[in-house]
Amino acid sequence: MAVSFIGLGSNIGDREKYIARALSLLAANNEIKILKLSALYESQPIGIVDQDDFLNGVVSVSTTMSPEGLLNFCMQVESHLGRKRDVRWGPRTIDLDILLFDDIVMNTDELTIPHRELRNRRFVLQPLAEIAADVIVPDCKKSVRQLLRETDDKSRVQLSGRLNYC
Repeated sequence: MAVSFIGLGSNIGDREKYIARALSLLAANNEIKILKLSALYESQPIGIVDQDDFLNGVVSVSTTMSPEGLLNFCMQVESHLGRKRDVRWGPRTIDLDILLFDDIVMNTDELTIPHRELRNRRFVLQPLAEIAADVIVPDCKKSVRQLLRETDDKSRVQLSGRLNYC
């Protein structure tokens, strides 16, 4: 079993409902077991700033899937929940990003692990640090806590609530 950390985000409609539904779909897969959930954090959009704020969180899972298999399943969940990929960094019902997968470092056309923007995004680092502060990010050999302290991203990320699913 591998341990992976998945970032979740939504900024369209009932954001909490989309995140909860995504978690339920992850949990319903026989090859995935949810281990820990962060709190929900509200953050300003990056890139295209003329859109609603995001709710973000992180879930840790154990899985028998490969990184590519997990990516494919996450993309199925996104599609099932109405995710449209019309505009890069645009609004979305749900976004699932593989942040870390065991101590794997990989970079393909489809998947980069650790996530290429991990150290540059406070809205990812803050919830990740809540559940995995001492995890070492394998490509830079620094802890999540250290990356959070060192990030240049000073954007507003505020606690919003708890991640829940059925």
